[in-house]
Amino acid sequence: MFEIQIWQFILWIVLAIIGGAVAGFFVTRYIFQKQLRENPPMNEKMIRAMFRSMGRTPSEKQIREIMRNMNQGK
Repeated sequence: MFEIQIWQFILWIVLAIIGGAVAGFFVTRYIFQKQLRENPPMNEKMIRAMFRSMGRTPSEKQIREIMRNMNQGK
């Protein structure tokens, strides 16, 4: 029958936790980068396009104000 010492058991648990943390880091990093590629953060060009789609031409002041409000909301 297979017998395991207590120190071996603890070592395997510690290695499993470290391995899980490393794997979780890379998986989370990949998912985050994928989300940024699919949904880029708003920029001034996107705000201008949004205003044009509503039939308005925004002033620079309005664009800066919207950008400032969005950055404060983060």
